[in-house]
Formats: sequence, structure tokens, C-alpha cells
Amino acid sequence: MKYLIVPKNIVTNNSEDLILSNHAVEITDERISAIYDLKSFDKENYEGEIYYYPDLTLIPGFVQTHIHLCQTLFRGLADDLQLLDWLQYRIFPYENAHDKNSLRASVKVGINELLRGGTTCILDMGTLRHQEAIFEELINSGIRAFAGNCLIDQNDLFPQFKSDTKEQIDYAYNLAKEFHNKENGRIKFGFAPRFVLSCSEELLKESFNMKKDFVGSVYHTHSSENKNEIAEVRKRFGKENIEYFHSINSIDDHSVFAHCIHTTEEEIGIMKESGLRVAHCPSSNLKLASGIADIPRYLKVGISVSLGADGAPCNNNLSAITEMRLAALIQKPIHGARSMDAKTVFKLATIEGAKALHLQNETGSIEIGKKADIVLINLNSPFNSFVDDEKSIYSDIVYSSKINNIHSVIVEGKWLVKDYQSLVYDEIEIVKEANSELKKLLKRV
Repeated sequence: MKYLIVPKNIVTNNSEDLILSNHAVEITDERISAIYDLKSFDKENYEGEIYYYPDLTLIPGFVQTHIHLCQTLFRGLADDLQLLDWLQYRIFPYENAHDKNSLRASVKVGINELLRGGTTCILDMGTLRHQEAIFEELINSGIRAFAGNCLIDQNDLFPQFKSDTKEQIDYAYNLAKEFHNKENGRIKFGFAPRFVLSCSEELLKESFNMKKDFVGSVYHTHSSENKNEIAEVRKRFGKENIEYFHSINSIDDHSVFAHCIHTTEEEIGIMKESGLRVAHCPSSNLKLASGIADIPRYLKVGISVSLGADGAPCNNNLSAITEMRLAALIQKPIHGARSMDAKTVFKLATIEGAKALHLQNETGSIEIGKKADIVLINLNSPFNSFVDDEKSIYSDIVYSSKINNIHSVIVEGKWLVKDYQSLVYDEIEIVKEANSELKKLLKRV
């Protein structure tokens, strides 16, 4: 399979941050095989299909490093609560009520929304049971993903929602054996302890150590999100949150910690030294009244930062564009108007997300040899900038665009969204299924 895409502009995201016009990208099977300068390219004799998009811009697909597909069904059911109440009174009871059918319905609408919004790669935290259903849908959908069952062996907030330590460890290990590097490496495993307060030290350490048996897997958890959470960690262990992970040797450069809002100077030192990856989720952090992470500080000292929408009940959408816009805006009153500029934030949502997952040689930019995980975005809408200048492109994507600007989405050379339409899901059908399964689930709560 070989074809050519001829857009208006190509945002390469390469080391020189080149933006190309009058160029075309060739895709052969799952990879980018060439980038042609059209001034010297013979289109007439090209042996493959050519797609002309003179009004569209080609960009790398978005990489979101913290998602909860299992929660998409609960959008609108957990508003206006802070984290621990949100978990205790809404999310844990709902997740506990999932069966395979409701979980699959939740995952379908979640993946559909992510793909329609230009996200081509995710790090997902699953739930306690039926993780196979999530993996099966990730495989079927064509999205690139890391995923793993959520590990919980203690739960004071909602005691029904936990499992035996050994059962959790065995279940995760067997899932990793079955699904890590599935689909030619498109699907990978992420060991996912929920957070310190829901995991024994044994579970945290064992799940961290297990990833050594699965090269390329990651350790994915929540940390330092909420002041009440941190106070409880301090009460139990006499340490700050990240300090505690460090004390049990469960933090390294294959660790992705969501949030990291409330951190001390000592913890920032640990984060930098260990190579920890921070998944910044601005919408969730605002909606749950958790706070604003000091992302400019993290970037200044060289800590990896990428973006994630988190789950639909603490955000109410899964758009990478929304997260980019908020990530930029919320820092400006604190750090000044020039902080977190559009280009920086765009890179957090693309190549920095790829780096966080150690996929920078595979995705995150448009370069020859990389996987064809790319997106066509329409920046010529009535709601975008009218400046025809490549300097305005980052601004136009981050500050002016929305999910309905996403025209087409390609993962590993396969068109998953085309002409604003999903080629994976019948949207009427998955909404119908989601409505039906949610009604059944709420009766089980």
C-alpha cells in the first residue's frame, strides 16, 4: 500500500521545527517513506493514489499520556466534586458496577472521541476487572495505546472496589504476557497502580518491578493531585507522595505520573534525577479543584511533561486541543503572558508525549521512517485565524481550533477518520449502545 498526501502545509515537528509548503508526504504500508518537494516531483507518473488537500494542514497525531476509557460512560454523572469525594461517591461505585458489555461500550465511545479529535496514541488506565475487553477494543480500533488493568488492593473510600494483592499481581502479569507488543507493537502494556492510598507497598513495588520483564512497558499512576490525598499520605508514611515512591524504589524514566500538582523542592529534585514523566491534565485539575501544576518550572529544570485529558467525568471531553489551550492559558496569570506559548504546548501534545512513552523514534513528528500517525486539520474555517503565515499555525491549532477542525486521522498508514467521519465506528450505533449499557449499569450500582 502506497499513497501520497498533498496538503497546504506540513508541520513536521522535527528537530528543526520545519513547516513545509508545496511538499507531499508519501506513506508506504505503515510508515512515512518519503517527503517530496513538489517543485521537482513528477506527480503525473506517480504509481500510487494521490490525495490533494490544498486547504488542510498535516500535523503529527496527538499523544495523550493519561486517559481513563473505562469512565467515558460516566460523563456528566460526577460534576462539582473534589477528588476524594468524586472517587468515593461516584467513580469507584460506577467502575465497580462495570461488566464486560458496559466496559466495552464505554471504551468505544471514548476511542471514537479521541480519534475524531486527532489523538493517535494514548496511555490508558483501565479498571479493576474485565481488562481484556479494553485491550480487544484497542486492537479493533486501530489506535496506538499503552494500557493496563487498574491495581487496587486496599480501598477505605469504597471497600467493595478492590482485589487481593496476589490476584492483582497475577492478573496484571498474565495480561502483560498476552497483550504487550500486540499488533506489531502498536499495543503495549502499562502497569497501573491507582494511587498510593489504594495500593499496598507490596503492590506498588511488585507492579513496578514486573515491567522489567516487558521491555518498553511503563509504570502509570496518579500522584500529588489533591491536598487531602497528600495529607493522608503524609499521615500514613511521614513522607510526601513522590518522596514515598522514591523511598520504595518505584520511580524511574519509564514511570508516568499523572498530575504532580503539589510537589516540594525535594520532590522536584527526585523527578528530575529519576527521569520521571509528568502527565499534565489541566481540565481535570481545574474541574476537581485540585490546583495548577507548575509546568513552566518543570520544563525549565528539564522534567518531561506531556498532556492528557484524564477521564470524561472529571473533564467532560477528551480533546487534546482543549488540553493544549488550557495548558497554555492557566499559566499566564501566574508566570506571564509569554509563558507556555502555543508552539511549546503543541510539542507537549505531540513529540513530548511520544518521548514520555519512549516512542519518539516511532511517532510524534512527520519524518521519513516514522510510523504514519498523522492528522489533517482544517485551519481555514470561519473560526480560525485569517493570517496566511506559517508563524500563526501553532497559535491557530492551540488557541482557535476545536475537535470539529479535525478532518482526517491516520494511524500506521490506515485511515481511521476521513472527511470528518469515523471509519471505525458507527457513531449512532455506539451512542445507542452507550445509553443502553449505562442504564443497566446504574441499576447495578
